[in-house]
Amino acid sequence: MEIELISFGRISEFIPNQKIQINGIETTSGLQNYLEKTFPQLAGMKYKLALNKNLVQQESEIRNGDSIAIMPPFSGG
Repeated sequence: MEIELISFGRISEFIPNQKIQINGIETTSGLQNYLEKTFPQLAGMKYKLALNKNLVQQESEIRNGDSIAIMPPFSGG
């Protein structure tokens, strides 16, 4: 399956925005494990995922063509 990764802030320094092929990963928690193994810098950081522009609050299913944003902590003002 193909998904689009969009990264922000410091995360974009080591994870460029890209379309990637993943197989055998069907949930956001599975994707987090995959990303932390592929990009070890991510494992030591706090970050949030957004699935199709919706902040992930609980484990969610990932489908072909989904867009996943990887965001460092942020605050509003």
